[in-house]
Amino acid sequence: MLEVKPEPASVAGPKARASAVPAEGVTIAEAACRTGVSVHTLRYYERVGLVLSGVARTSGGQRRYRELDLKWIIICTKLRATGMPIAGIRRYAELVAAGPGNEAERLALLEAHRADVLARLAEIQENLKTIDHKIEVYRGSLAAGEADRLWAPVAASA
Repeated sequence: MLEVKPEPASVAGPKARASAVPAEGVTIAEAACRTGVSVHTLRYYERVGLVLSGVARTSGGQRRYRELDLKWIIICTKLRATGMPIAGIRRYAELVAAGPGNEAERLALLEAHRADVLARLAEIQENLKTIDHKIEVYRGSLAAGEADRLWAPVAASA
């Protein structure tokens, strides 16, 4: 059986479970609300094999998401939000669904993704330094009454 360990309250975020999921599960609309993803995204995640267990259905065929489903969808959403490709999330889901014995491969996949995220963060921090510098130039020029001296592109003469 799959076990999803609960996140600390400080990590869970605003979309965290407002109330316990009933044993019979919740509708797709409620699942969307609780996970912060659209109904369309939930259906897509199912279609491309990201949802570990088959989502339960009522006798009328309506989806019923259980607490474990919602926790897993949140994990997938966080991986996606940090840039992991769908294929990578699918591979991770396959490994988890396969059960014990592949933990080293799961760890390697997550560590590689973490390294990618850290590299992107470093690039963003460098870009932010440039933006901060430009802000200081504009503040200084405005305070000195020299804003009109700031460089601006000039159209070439014809």
